[in-house]
Amino acid sequence: MGTGTADIKDTVHAVEAAAVMRLLPARPRLLALGEPAHGEDALLGLRNELFQQLVEQEGYRTIAIESDCLAGLVVDSYVTSGTGTLDEVMERGFSHGFGASAANRELVRWMRAYNVSAEKDGRPASDRLRFAGFDGPLEITHAASPRQALTALHGYLATRVDPDLLPCTAGTLDRLLGADDQWTDQAAMTDPARSVGRSVEAEELRLLADDLVALLDAQTPHLLAATSREAPDREDLDRARLYARTATGLLRYHHWMADTSPARMTRLCALRDLMMADNLLALAGRGPALAFAHNAHLQREKSTMQMWQGPVEWWSAGALVNARLGDAYAYVATALGTIRHQGVDTPPPDTLEGLLYALPEERCLIDAPRLATALGDTPPAPRVSPWFGYAPLDPARLADKDGIVFVKDVPRSRRTDRP
Repeated sequence: MGTGTADIKDTVHAVEAAAVMRLLPARPRLLALGEPAHGEDALLGLRNELFQQLVEQEGYRTIAIESDCLAGLVVDSYVTSGTGTLDEVMERGFSHGFGASAANRELVRWMRAYNVSAEKDGRPASDRLRFAGFDGPLEITHAASPRQALTALHGYLATRVDPDLLPCTAGTLDRLLGADDQWTDQAAMTDPARSVGRSVEAEELRLLADDLVALLDAQTPHLLAATSREAPDREDLDRARLYARTATGLLRYHHWMADTSPARMTRLCALRDLMMADNLLALAGRGPALAFAHNAHLQREKSTMQMWQGPVEWWSAGALVNARLGDAYAYVATALGTIRHQGVDTPPPDTLEGLLYALPEERCLIDAPRLATALGDTPPAPRVSPWFGYAPLDPARLADKDGIVFVKDVPRSRRTDRP
């Protein structure tokens, strides 16, 4: 390879918010920090440190993580107004098992304490911290019923617009939705015939959802009348738009779960990231935000995954957001040296992680474009992880990153003893 640590020393910086900002032409509206493996609290702790610095030094007020966008409303209500208890929030406000993380618990605790302090100091409501999940109500095994999103959207409109404008009653929605367990049947992920996404009722729900969203958009001037961006009614409208995106996204996802074509899983992966992208764009419109998710969801290039029927490839949420925001979107990936408790040992020296592992720093921020230049036309060998849960850096794709956070050794995560 011919590249040593001396050749890349000028690309190395401390892992801190100020150093990240120096890599960028301007403060982005959406700063994305990716992780290469889920479930490691050391990485989430680093994320917490960066977010606190972004709040205190750069004016960031929102953090969005790869978790259910509707469940995230529970967390946001707690950090903004103290609704519920911390234990309840960690149990109900996260998907994918992320509520068991000690680092996520500490994040929520710190955000609530910050907002309490801001209120005591008399700072404006716009200064309070906000939490969001930006994933759809989806798991790799199933998707949620559209009931919560659809009925909440209908309920919002029913109390604010002429009843004659509504395309249906709440009772009609309830009848068409039927039992929720038919929507959440895990067997439908591998057997399209088990999906209800193309039933007569589901297709009618898609049309009604479209009409409800159109009504929401058409009535926006009325809904905003005599309110300001800080008014509670504006918060309610933003939430209604979240319900609208989620309802249509879930119904579309269920429709394609019933598909039998070879492109089925490619389309489902793409639809999930499209829901993520739409949620991130909405958050970016509210003010500067930090997004945290797997690298595969935040990168600017296509994502790939090996599924049971073969490889699939789709445009990631980061690619979709970048196409809309341009320089207002920034992406910093994370790479690791070892996760020994998962069988990921010292990286081979001829790989990109091996080259970074030879640096003296335990963790560092790398200027990705300058690193690509220092490596020249012959990139390092790709690393192969013995554990499926760690996705190594692709040395040929450095150009889509603004920076790389490298953590040399990841200790075993500390979990809470609460659900």
